[in-house]
Amino acid sequence: MKSTRRSLALAGILTGIAGLVTSQATVWIVQARNGPVEAVAALVRDYTPDDLAHWLIERVGHADKPLLLSGTAAILLALCAWAGVEARTRPLLPDLLYFVLAALGLGAVLRLDDSTVGSSFAVMVGLVTWIVVHRVLTAPLVADGEPSLSDEARRTFLRRVGGTAAAVAAAGVVGGFSSRSRRRVEQARDLLRLPVHRGAVPAGAGVGVSGVASWRTSNDRFYLIDTAFSKPTITPSEWRLRIHGMVERELNLTYNDLVDRMLPPDRGGRGKLLEDWITLCCVSNEVGGDLIGNAFWSGVKISDVLAEAGVKPGANAVLQTSDDGWTCGTPLEALTGDRNAMLALAMNGKPLPIEHGFPVRMVVPGLYGFVSATKWLVDLEVTTFDEVDAYWTQRGWAEKGPVLAQSRIDVPREGAKTATGRVSIGGSAWAQHLGIREVEYQLDGGAWQRARLGAAPDTDTWVQWAGDIDVDEGRHTLVVRATDKSGYTQTSVRTDVIPSGATGWHTIEFESR
Repeated sequence: MKSTRRSLALAGILTGIAGLVTSQATVWIVQARNGPVEAVAALVRDYTPDDLAHWLIERVGHADKPLLLSGTAAILLALCAWAGVEARTRPLLPDLLYFVLAALGLGAVLRLDDSTVGSSFAVMVGLVTWIVVHRVLTAPLVADGEPSLSDEARRTFLRRVGGTAAAVAAAGVVGGFSSRSRRRVEQARDLLRLPVHRGAVPAGAGVGVSGVASWRTSNDRFYLIDTAFSKPTITPSEWRLRIHGMVERELNLTYNDLVDRMLPPDRGGRGKLLEDWITLCCVSNEVGGDLIGNAFWSGVKISDVLAEAGVKPGANAVLQTSDDGWTCGTPLEALTGDRNAMLALAMNGKPLPIEHGFPVRMVVPGLYGFVSATKWLVDLEVTTFDEVDAYWTQRGWAEKGPVLAQSRIDVPREGAKTATGRVSIGGSAWAQHLGIREVEYQLDGGAWQRARLGAAPDTDTWVQWAGDIDVDEGRHTLVVRATDKSGYTQTSVRTDVIPSGATGWHTIEFESR
């Protein structure tokens, strides 16, 4: 009987290890920001009373994080060992434990602002691994029915232990290789010293209403939308950009070629650095959504590069291709006209984060990202729209994607509870490359009132807006609309994001007491 219990405990421990390894390997492979073990450890850290935390740090010093991580893993494995032993008499208990542990891990990763979909996916991979491996390992042990294991059951169990260990080791190797690739790129990124600036937020850009989204979106809070399941990891020395198609001469640029263009003449460069505040917006952004961000971008103006290549008459599009194979078709005039469209190397004064396209991405003011903002850019083919068959247009989205004028209420939030009397409200509005002329808000179907607007350096960024309303006790409805500098006022007609972006007024309900 003791032999059976030890075998069941071993099965539980190996099950726990398998789930941890495959989960962490998934984090590495999809290059997620947070793994479940680290997230749970951070949860424990954040909710440990300060006095106890300080007492522990004084005694373990810099070993606090390794101890916390290893302690978290040890507790999990102990629980898995216990569940393995209980599997013979309470067969549903292990599954219940695995679901509870997965829920804890999922909650831990979701509470971290920089967690991605990959972090949640890694939790699900770990859960499936636990359930499957537990059944595989314990099946010969719980089916035997004898107080002591038969020789055949023992041999079957040992074979499955060996096979599971080999599979787990392979998963660890694959994940570790992916992790080394990312670390190599991160190290190369950290060593870069680009001739760029962080960008000063214009005076008066903020409207002073607490809760309105920051005018500058930090790199770690900038929205992330792409099709790359595993983010490409490319060092600057490996990166190449091919410019070909309907051009007089094909160009093949290196990362250093772009940096040389950015350097000032007194440092041996061409002095062609382009820096600008530009707001990017995803076409999938619903009315009132947050798939939008504003950053200070640094790079090289793409029109200068295309001029070097010499665009042939008749061309009207550029097919952009990412290292992961994603493509989009961009109107040529948007890249060669008066927009500050650029090959961006830096974001808010730092080399691009890997998730945002490092080493080089495209940034084009006034166009939705699905037709312009290619990350991990490696190829530009000058062509015509008749020849373009890009990723999203194949799937029913529009061929061209100008950003539509939109506005959003940030304060108060949907369903919020406010005091009665004078209430400050505010939010953001955008119409990139056209600019916002005015923002109006309406309370409970009354007259439209004109909002105060924050400053903006040019038409390529969003603006903050603010106003004041007087509210009585009860439920209220607040609506906002914007007018761009061409004179177009947002339509009230609600449409879906497909095929060319959502329309409609952002409307929220709140309650005053």
